[in-house]
Amino acid sequence: MPAPRWVARANKFGLNRLTRFIAPWAPGWAVVVHRGRKSGKTFRTPLWAFRRRGGYVIALTYGPQSDWVRNVLAAEGCELESRRHRYEVGNPRVYRDEDASDMPAFIRFMLRYVIQAPDFLSVDVVREVATA
Repeated sequence: MPAPRWVARANKFGLNRLTRFIAPWAPGWAVVVHRGRKSGKTFRTPLWAFRRRGGYVIALTYGPQSDWVRNVLAAEGCELESRRHRYEVGNPRVYRDEDASDMPAFIRFMLRYVIQAPDFLSVDVVREVATA
């Protein structure tokens, strides 16, 4: 069972304000830059993401029904900032992996036994975007 929605709402106004500054460059973190399905507004969501097989695997700590996941799926992609690089990513796929096999050991432990979040989003890197 992913983290409860009230935790997601609390993080949106608390922890995310801090992690959005470290996520673009810290190992294991990234920022998903996505557009709202209804509002058209651009959002920046910090999260755990790891480079795998020509793309990234993102842990869905709040489950696949999160707004940002639905935005990325509806748009069939987004931009991702990771390790001081910005990528256009596409072909988003939600999948379930009870073992969290694509995650590093500590994150795997957190996802399996603490958070109990078995869902992931896989995206392919389309191209690197030049940063200003």
